[in-house]
Amino acid sequence: MLVPVRCFTCGGLIADKYGEYSNRVKAGEDPAKVMDSLGVKRYCCRRMFISTVETIYQIIPYYEALRRRMSEVQTEIE
Repeated sequence: MLVPVRCFTCGGLIADKYGEYSNRVKAGEDPAKVMDSLGVKRYCCRRMFISTVETIYQIIPYYEALRRRMSEVQTEIE
């Protein structure tokens, strides 16, 4: 997943903090406290953290289904 390097609104750097944020939230910490400790104070930057979605995990099932279907078609042709 590509995290935006800068906040779309204010231009603040956020990509360097996203990895630690993600790891700490997955470990069970409160997202608001993690953002505070990382120095993410503006609501526009906080929005960037909250709204970022790991899209690769949403795409993989479709890719695997497509690959399965392609192999089925290939066996039908042979």
